[in-house]
Amino acid sequence: MQTVQAQDIATEVLLWLCAQEDLLGVFLAATGADVDALRAALQGGAPDAGLGGAALDFVMMRDETALEAAAALDLPPERLTMAHAVLTGDAGMHWT
Repeated sequence: MQTVQAQDIATEVLLWLCAQEDLLGVFLAATGADVDALRAALQGGAPDAGLGGAALDFVMMRDETALEAAAALDLPPERLTMAHAVLTGDAGMHWT
């Protein structure tokens, strides 16, 4: 997966998070971001890799949330994992 594709997925995840009232506040508290910073990042096009990686980190902390996001975005869950790896630098990391 290319960085541009990973950033596009991260943007989609951030937009999805914005629509999840129960998760958005937790995400903002966990990252230290605020609504204005999030809005500015999304209005500027693709958010920086740090914010996008944080969104993917957050979504992937719970299998249920990752599966919900993937389904809502019409993506295989593996695409979230791949995008996360590209944006956080774990693309070459294998645990086997």
